[in-house]
Amino acid sequence: MSFDVAFALSTLPAFVSAVGVTLQVGLIAIVTSLGVASLNAAIVMFRVPVLQPMVRVYVEIARNTPLLIQLFFIYFALPSIGIRVSGFASAIIAMTFLGGAYLTEILRAGIDAVPAAQIEAGLAIGLSRWQLLRHVILPQAGILSTPALFANFVFLLKETTVVSAVAVPEILYTTKNYIALYYKTYEMLAVMTLLCVLLFVPLSLLLRTLERRLQHGQFGH
Repeated sequence: MSFDVAFALSTLPAFVSAVGVTLQVGLIAIVTSLGVASLNAAIVMFRVPVLQPMVRVYVEIARNTPLLIQLFFIYFALPSIGIRVSGFASAIIAMTFLGGAYLTEILRAGIDAVPAAQIEAGLAIGLSRWQLLRHVILPQAGILSTPALFANFVFLLKETTVVSAVAVPEILYTTKNYIALYYKTYEMLAVMTLLCVLLFVPLSLLLRTLERRLQHGQFGH
């Protein structure tokens, strides 16, 4: 069976749109996961009563259940109790639920690595706990956590392929649709693989470069 180059090229506009959806879902999930993780890390750091055990339970549940199960629960189970969520929103919620747990642990480890003397100095000059967190702890914890954070950003972007299960038209969903309609399996798999390489390899290299610059303080010079 010959490879149909013309057909593969004709699908590129649809795949470009799918790449846009992939990036949109992934980037939104990264931002929301960072927000959840920052809040959780603050709760753990300041040992907030009641909330601290809840964060631990959340992290354990999120990290020990598959993303697909979380996604199916939101998209298929919640409507049974009257809560209907679109495929796109389900994808964002599920990926934030998973990503927030992983990033919580990364930020917590970064916070633990900040020297205790700096925290004591901040309290000594009258900084509130939230000022201390914002101006002293999180900036340093962020730098210390950069390698693990960036690795998880790429992980979350790659996990967007799972959301095809709830009809979000990202790269894998588009690939499966074309295969089902035209039976051009090899062509579609080749296009999907090429796009993933072109999307994720440069992104990984970019994040690696940013990581090195951040860790060596090269920004602003």
